[in-house]
Amino acid sequence: MLGTSLNKSFYHPNYRLQTPWNWLQFGLLSFPLSPFLGGISIVVASLLTWRKQHHIISNRPIHKGFAILSILLLITTGFASHKLEAFLGLFNLLPFFFFFTGLTSLVQTPAQLRQISWIMVFGSVPILIIGFGQLFLGWNFQFQVLWIVFDWIVAPEKSLSGRMASNFMHPNILAAYLVTIFILGLGLWLENFHKLKQKNRLIIFLTITVFANFIAIVLTNSRNGWGITIFACLAYTLYQGWRLIVAAVVSITSSFFLAAFAPLPIAQFFRNFVPYGIWARLNDDMFPGRPVALMRKTQWEFAWNLTQQHPITGSGLRSFGGLYKTQMQIDVNHPHNLFLMLSAETGLITTLIFCGLLTWILITASQLLFINKIPDFFKKSEISASLEPENRLIFFSYLITFIGWILFNTVDVTTFDIRLNTLSWVFVAALCGVIYQYQSRHQSRDN
Repeated sequence: MLGTSLNKSFYHPNYRLQTPWNWLQFGLLSFPLSPFLGGISIVVASLLTWRKQHHIISNRPIHKGFAILSILLLITTGFASHKLEAFLGLFNLLPFFFFFTGLTSLVQTPAQLRQISWIMVFGSVPILIIGFGQLFLGWNFQFQVLWIVFDWIVAPEKSLSGRMASNFMHPNILAAYLVTIFILGLGLWLENFHKLKQKNRLIIFLTITVFANFIAIVLTNSRNGWGITIFACLAYTLYQGWRLIVAAVVSITSSFFLAAFAPLPIAQFFRNFVPYGIWARLNDDMFPGRPVALMRKTQWEFAWNLTQQHPITGSGLRSFGGLYKTQMQIDVNHPHNLFLMLSAETGLITTLIFCGLLTWILITASQLLFINKIPDFFKKSEISASLEPENRLIFFSYLITFIGWILFNTVDVTTFDIRLNTLSWVFVAALCGVIYQYQSRHQSRDN
């Protein structure tokens, strides 16, 4: 039954979009190991969709909002002190906005959301193997084929202070990737865990992979990854109504924080049960003597000061690193907060528009998911149809992935890694695509 539904998901509900859908599936599968092949495939998928659906894409309000944002970002480069740097910084944003708009018309159904989730779970397996090999077998190599088609660098574990990074540049980047896979995989598992009794091989594989992703997140030693993983688990248990598990998650999390931050007599009690690697990482005791300039609080204050100096146009994209080094005499490329970075480098107007667009997506997705629980006064007229019960959990998993991406970018910046940046916009596009499909169904009924 599960295999049959997966086979059907290889086919697009609109036969005219089958070719770009094939390109997208191949791109997502190959992207973790080959950003070049995967990126090109996803770009082709978006461009082909634009060619076939341009009249629909250009009329959607959210896309017009991103078009206005793009124009304003272009204008801010004219006010930057280093215009070339600011112009190059646009390539972390504008192309991804364009590809996002194309993919919203390609992904239209919850079945496609499931297919993307399965592809991402399968694609994570080589990353996990490399990560565990790096950490426990001492793997250290560079693998390169045809220049950039396949280019992996696996750093020695000792250079990363015992943190897993796999073939990513930094453990935090790997954590952001793994958290996304964990959230999507856990959503699939919750849909299908009852099939474990049938010894379904695909569900057994899914169970092992989701658990392996969880262990890998722990081994990245990323506080950001830990926090969002706990948030995701709590969100799923609340959604499922599992009150005992909610209480367990809250209790365990509270014990971690008490061991790390409570007054010493209380902290000492909890440290008898909480591993040193957790509480010492949370309160930074594991890395004593860290320079003040490397503290996120210092970076956030500096970014906010830059925002106050240039509140309308910002200081220019990619300017934070140079300005921070001039004052602090230390290399930090970004302020570890996407929204503060945008306000400092492009001004408050563009940042507020960007946040407004993300908020619209968040609110509209929540309305579609919880439409039956929202009072009629607050319901948007264009969304009166709700998701089918069997499709709500998979849609919820993408909503949690989107929220997780926002949360991660409040303590780090994912736009500088092409894999994270691309995958993030693919997931947001998938969420928007399903939203628009249900809106169009409602409008067609009214007509």
